[in-house]
Amino acid sequence: MIHEESRRSVQAVKPLAIVLFSRHSLVAHFSVRRVIAPENPAMFTGLVEGQGTIAKVQPLEVGLRLTIAPDDDCFSAADTALGDSISICGCCLTVVAKDSASFDFEAGEETLSKTTLGTFRQGTRVNLERSLLPSSRLGGHFVQGHVDGTAKVLSVNPDGEWTTIWFAPAEAQRRLLVSKGSVAVDGVSLTVVDVSDAGFSVALIPHTLAVTTLGKLQAGDLVNIENDILGKYVDHLLAARLSGVSPVAPSAVAATGSLLSTDGSSESQPSQ
Repeated sequence: MIHEESRRSVQAVKPLAIVLFSRHSLVAHFSVRRVIAPENPAMFTGLVEGQGTIAKVQPLEVGLRLTIAPDDDCFSAADTALGDSISICGCCLTVVAKDSASFDFEAGEETLSKTTLGTFRQGTRVNLERSLLPSSRLGGHFVQGHVDGTAKVLSVNPDGEWTTIWFAPAEAQRRLLVSKGSVAVDGVSLTVVDVSDAGFSVALIPHTLAVTTLGKLQAGDLVNIENDILGKYVDHLLAARLSGVSPVAPSAVAATGSLLSTDGSSESQPSQ
């Protein structure tokens, strides 16, 4: 998801209980602190629940407002609430209005610059998925809905009932891909088949072709790409290590270190 800088920068304050155990005893010290967390953080599985149609595109002073009508066999607008996070072709957006047949979302400039949402028109078909519940099965992989960029479809190659599709992403996305790793394409969790200097390929089964927008892709189309979060963290940490720059802010290190005394025993901290 590209969290809207203008819509989702409002941050909720949530309590966090930090439990520290002394190495000399089993006494726990509790320190209740106030932690700033993003509003409605969401996760997805990349298993599309259904499709919908763009019913209206309304230009805003900054960005676009999209009205989406879900298909009858998808979850309905009645199954959502204002503030819910929904993946729209892989981009997590917040429900800002709804009625019995549709829901509205607003996408800002950052979202439009990194995704295909700016190309959406009335009638455009989209993949839809509601955010993951703690009790849900994780059938795909952890998808944040934070689109990293777009990729162009290089080729669509039917092979019996299956179809192999090659995509050409930007180098920043391609180098994070590995064969047999995971990638989200327009919000669909897929396994990478091959990676080359030109791009990467996926093999789509008949079910995926039938129930997602990927079955309609043609050479030259653009799709949203989200790399696996694990690869992004590893890449960031290695880049920082190789450059000799700590990936963690010194203030954060100091704050963490202050929780322990020099002999390793825990120290309680005052509430903030």
